[in-house]
Amino acid sequence: MKKGWETKKLEEVCEVLDSKRKPITEKDRISGEYPYYGATGILGYVHEYIFDETLILIGEDGAKWKSGDRTAFIAEGKYWVNNHAHVIRPNRKTVLDNWIIYFLNFSDLSPFITGLTVPKLNQAKMRGIELPIPPFTEQENLISFLDDTFASLEQAKENIQRNLQNAKELFLSELNRIFTSKEEGWIERKLADIALVFGRGKSKHRPRNHESLYGGKYPFIQTGDVRNSNKFITEYSQTYNEVGLAQSKLWQKGTICITIAANIAETGILTFDSCFPDSMIGLVVDPKKAEVNFAYYALQFLKAELQLLGKGSAQDNINMGTFEEQTFPFPSLEMQKKIVLQLDTLSTETKNLENIYQQKLNALEELKKSILQKAFSGELTKTQTEVSA
Repeated sequence: MKKGWETKKLEEVCEVLDSKRKPITEKDRISGEYPYYGATGILGYVHEYIFDETLILIGEDGAKWKSGDRTAFIAEGKYWVNNHAHVIRPNRKTVLDNWIIYFLNFSDLSPFITGLTVPKLNQAKMRGIELPIPPFTEQENLISFLDDTFASLEQAKENIQRNLQNAKELFLSELNRIFTSKEEGWIERKLADIALVFGRGKSKHRPRNHESLYGGKYPFIQTGDVRNSNKFITEYSQTYNEVGLAQSKLWQKGTICITIAANIAETGILTFDSCFPDSMIGLVVDPKKAEVNFAYYALQFLKAELQLLGKGSAQDNINMGTFEEQTFPFPSLEMQKKIVLQLDTLSTETKNLENIYQQKLNALEELKKSILQKAFSGELTKTQTEVSA
């Protein structure tokens, strides 16, 4: 511990006001102008208030408590708080609000969490959280330094996220350009017209989740595996045994999988033989009529349109009949191959950019944690903090 610093429990430097909070069921809330706070922030607005001062709220249950999570936040003005957030009033002659906020949101509070079914930071555990307390002036300088530094980091993060989004949109823009500015010779074709095999997956004779079907050598992919793929499906989360295979079907490597329930029109190309349920369509492309990668890109182009066709039910889905009637634009086989080469090249370039930008975002988060670590261990020098202040 740095000279002049103390370590105190939260209850030693704060007054706990939990006894004043009151929950209101959603049906009993009367709409109004005052914020109604829960574990993670404002849940709505009500016509009355309990508190009329600046206080700190800390998630009790229904929150997250890992380092970097918004475990604690400040509430100001007039507002109501339910019983899912602790309410504390710091002794502001000893510790500043934002020093507590920074510390709690930086810290991993998992060791203080109880309950397996419903994780909870109960009041006793919350009271016992220890935090470093620098001299008051040093707290002010550190907070000012952290505010300025994190404002700069947040601006850098926004710029990187904007570049990341631009990289993703670059590919989609070119995809749309190619398929909307079709040259002479393009024709509308149904998927069945270019398929060797076209149909739904199969899992009928037993309930699909029956435990006797699983644990064998045959990959069984699900809609989530397709959704999480990056064009090519290279992983699977479940397998079928001989019993499972007997009531299903093994689709060959190179099959395009298309989801038609829950996650509509997500697509991926199998890199291994696999079974899948009837919530997916399988398309085995005839290489004499179409290029499998072009068919994949055609599905990507019409993805948004296909998703709209499945909206409106309790669980979004699109039936096989609708999919059978949908047409897709196809040029000559030679032109398909040229377009695939062009889109594959652009896809690789944009994904490389996305990886670079994601690495930069990760580096910013690591830098932020490093700065906070130094701030709370007293490693930031007086000169560093006073320059900011």
